[in-house]
Amino acid sequence: MTTTFWITTAALVALAFLFVLYPLFFARPERRINSDIRNQNLLAYRSRMAELESEYEQGILDEQNFRMLKEELAGSMLDDVGDEKPLEVTADELRLDHRRRSTWAVVIVAALLLSLGSVAMYQQWGALDRVEQYQAMRDIEASGGDRMAQMEQLTSQLAQRLEAQPDNPDGWAMLGRSYMRMERYPQAARAFERLAEVVEEDNASAVAWGLAAQAWFFHSEGAMTEQVTGAMKKARELNPDEVNSLGLLGIHAFEQRNFEDAIRYWERIIEVAPDHPQLASIRQGVARAYEALGMDAPENLQASPSAPEDLSDKGVNVRVVLDEAFRGQVPPDTTVFVYARDPDTQSAPLAVARARAGELPLELRLDDRLAMAPQFRISGADEVILAARISPSGSAMPQPGDYQGVRQEPVPVISGDSDPVVLTIDQQLR
Repeated sequence: MTTTFWITTAALVALAFLFVLYPLFFARPERRINSDIRNQNLLAYRSRMAELESEYEQGILDEQNFRMLKEELAGSMLDDVGDEKPLEVTADELRLDHRRRSTWAVVIVAALLLSLGSVAMYQQWGALDRVEQYQAMRDIEASGGDRMAQMEQLTSQLAQRLEAQPDNPDGWAMLGRSYMRMERYPQAARAFERLAEVVEEDNASAVAWGLAAQAWFFHSEGAMTEQVTGAMKKARELNPDEVNSLGLLGIHAFEQRNFEDAIRYWERIIEVAPDHPQLASIRQGVARAYEALGMDAPENLQASPSAPEDLSDKGVNVRVVLDEAFRGQVPPDTTVFVYARDPDTQSAPLAVARARAGELPLELRLDDRLAMAPQFRISGADEVILAARISPSGSAMPQPGDYQGVRQEPVPVISGDSDPVVLTIDQQLR
């Protein structure tokens, strides 16, 4: 694209110079014009003289008339042609020739200055970087998610151009979404943070910080790290009702079995964003929280039967047991995380359940109701890796001293009931 741009620019500059150079090549000086006129008069004189001689020889003209007409023609020729010597060069012509050479020098210098100046000024004030950023964004949109290598290359190009020309909100938003699609969450979070810095409106900046918090949340596998809470704090300082932050707070409260807070955060999303694209999932989360409290959700918050986004019944039945070697070592109120992950990526868990060690052995079903976010659901995977971890600290991030069990063999995700897959917690992290 850059090559095409400069070729087009050079062609336009050359076209402009044609208008300047044309008079120098095709101009007809006064002396040349006068010379042409004299030559034409001479040709006319010779032609008329030949006619008179022919008429005299044929007897049409007598000798007296012939001589008279010949003298008149000669006199007329002298008046038209004059007696200027054709090879004589006047002082005016010398000055004209000198001015012409000076004009050529000015034209050559102007051509060099105009060409070099145009390039220099465009490099300083031009918008080629933005054009290249826009083209890179278009290429990323057209690449599709199934061509990961191509998308990696295009995303890298866009990132380099944004570093050189950072004042482009659309570019940072596109880069953040691309990194999220590629499951490169730290890079996505930093792109959204840069977006928050370049947008002008407070609400847009709040949304960008909320997206950064979401990216850090996925990177930490659902743990409320300092990066997550820091980004959420900045988002809510600008807009207390920023929906991405409210959603994360609701998820975290639900995992902590603080169902009242989960209901409060999610109901606030329904109130301030009634056109939210994931409204059906949010309503179902509210219903689950009310169910956990032994209450019925208010009628106006229940998902309608015709909700456009129904949860799939695909999932995995799991039976979590603690190895005999660790019995008696784990207090009953210790937090237990059970989750399913895509075997081909290091993405955020597709489903996460939270329980207590005193409930083991525990049977449960990992399905879309336990998704961390609408775009990461177990129903979208053909098979998953299962894992469970007992966390004495209550943190979702693995730490020394945690007890863990992982089933390395992928388990198919199916619809309907099936025998539970046994998952044994049989190792302690060091």
